[in-house]
Amino acid sequence: MEKRQWLGLCMAATLAIGTAVAAQTRYKPFVLGQKVSGSEAMTKVVADVRAALAKNGFDVVGQYVPFRNTTIMCATYPEMLKVAGEAHHGGFGAVERISVTKVHGTWQVSYVNPDYLAVAYGLHPLSKTDAALKTALGAMKVFGSRRGLTRDELKPGSYHYALFMPYFNNVYHVRRFPNHAAAVSMIRTNLARHVAGSSFVYEVNVPGTPKPTTVFGFGIKKGHGGDHHILRVVDAHRYRGYAYLPYEMMVVGRRVIALRPRYRIAVNFPDTSMMGSHGFMNIMSAPGGIRKVMRQVVGRGG
Repeated sequence: MEKRQWLGLCMAATLAIGTAVAAQTRYKPFVLGQKVSGSEAMTKVVADVRAALAKNGFDVVGQYVPFRNTTIMCATYPEMLKVAGEAHHGGFGAVERISVTKVHGTWQVSYVNPDYLAVAYGLHPLSKTDAALKTALGAMKVFGSRRGLTRDELKPGSYHYALFMPYFNNVYHVRRFPNHAAAVSMIRTNLARHVAGSSFVYEVNVPGTPKPTTVFGFGIKKGHGGDHHILRVVDAHRYRGYAYLPYEMMVVGRRVIALRPRYRIAVNFPDTSMMGSHGFMNIMSAPGGIRKVMRQVVGRGG
């Protein structure tokens, strides 16, 4: 066999093995970056996290305190913005979410796993983002699912929590406006006014999209869709996935869309049971509560 043929066979075999390994890799939603002594003030821990993110190329675009002893930060990274603009509904993955929360006397600094996010939302790999986060915040442990999900289980069109539950692309069409500027102005104004108990967290324009695209991040302080109402039920584990917050609405051209709340909650907490004290049955009213807030923020009423 000629040398060139032999090299070609070796390369093909290596590619096949790599593809098989990737198919069997199991992904988990969150990464515990580091633990910090509980004697530190939250403001100090948050300031240190923000400085580490900035040093490693992230732009912190928003921050809020959804409830006691917890701060959520949102940041963009050049690779995330580029990849988001290349994928269908990719803007939902344009912003990284980081949480600082005190659990049993220790601060946990955690963030959304870029590998999990990329597969779930159909994005190109976020290898540079992942490396930058590990450098900035550490990577002690991936968590959020006992076994994790394979690529084929997690990708758009595959992942849904149960029969008749929504997929990634079954987006919620919140409202259509006369133009993009009108939609952005309405959402920006109403979030600033805390309409329906909402709170403004960030506004980010996604480059490279066929239509002008703007993503808003927002918290919900009260009601059935409230941040604390949901997380106290579905996230009572040793490591907290509070980087699930905040929610997003995305203006694409003149349309406002959002991920279906039932999809978004489930994909972030895939091991949650239906029944039991920490099961989805205890927050059955939450998806409707979240949608109600969205409708009011875009001016559709209750």
